[in-house]
Amino acid sequence: MDDPAPPARPLRLRWGWMLAMVAVLLAAMLAGITIGPAEIRPGQVIAELVGVGLAGRPSALSSIQQAIIWEIRLPRVALGGLVGGLLALAGASYQGVFRNPLADPYLLGVAAGGGPGATAVIALAPGAASIMLPLAAFVGALVAVALTYTVGRSIGGRSAVSLILAGVAVAAFFTAVQTYILQKNADTIRQVYSWILGLLATTGWREVLVLIPYAIVCGTGLLLHRRLLDVMSVGDEEVDSLGVSATRVRTTVVILSTLATAAAVAVSGLIGFVGIVIPHTVRLVVGASYRSLIPVSMIAGAAFLILADLVARTVSSPAELPIGVITASVGAPFFLVVLRSTRRYVG
Repeated sequence: MDDPAPPARPLRLRWGWMLAMVAVLLAAMLAGITIGPAEIRPGQVIAELVGVGLAGRPSALSSIQQAIIWEIRLPRVALGGLVGGLLALAGASYQGVFRNPLADPYLLGVAAGGGPGATAVIALAPGAASIMLPLAAFVGALVAVALTYTVGRSIGGRSAVSLILAGVAVAAFFTAVQTYILQKNADTIRQVYSWILGLLATTGWREVLVLIPYAIVCGTGLLLHRRLLDVMSVGDEEVDSLGVSATRVRTTVVILSTLATAAAVAVSGLIGFVGIVIPHTVRLVVGASYRSLIPVSMIAGAAFLILADLVARTVSSPAELPIGVITASVGAPFFLVVLRSTRRYVG
């Protein structure tokens, strides 16, 4: 008689990796709040967050130190965590729904699609940017991913090469539209280019509050679909035979992933490669099941972008590098390695 005990081991390992990733995220958050031009010790940060934030006790720090923590560093760390988590979540979800390990919001043209919408809002309606920018980016991103998927399917099915080439073409088109808008509104070039290169600059908690509703809706929806993404791996016909609509699942996941990417892009600019680096790295340690891959990728993405932002604002201090430069310097070589190791998908 077979022993039923072994199947419990993978579950414990998944929870172990989940807890380990949460610990990494907390450490990244502490580093992001602690490190900067104004020296604040980790013990002081922990005492401030726990004592003042949770227990409501009087602060032992100066008013300047309190302002640095609560109004500058903590909002920036929170924004980095939200953006990184959403981009990694979207990347893992795209890979699952397209059954392609090279699918990524950046490579599929989603980020570039959000560019013209965001640029138009910045140039034509700057006063409404905080409200309209995520919606405008979402519309452009949704159109871009629909075009990419349609063109890719028409020329090569679901192969990685067809999707990537279609994404490049769609991104080039939307970039041309964005350039045209910029030429007509030259006074906004500096602001738009800062957005294009990626940034996590915050004005208090405003950007975080704008992004939270999108994070809640998209995160909850995609987490609820993670088991269906495992089912999708067997193919559309098999999925339909099980009583699950493959079309409905794909449409829902694509919309939620696109909304998550568009919202992240709207407040942070074009930060690439997070959606391909993090899911692949996580897949190496937790396995291919999206029941574990989705939540762990979301946590890992948050930690990764917080650390990338920390490097961006300290490596050339007092100057600050665009965070997109940091993620690209990590992601581009990683993508080449992934492309070489997944040649069976590009044939």
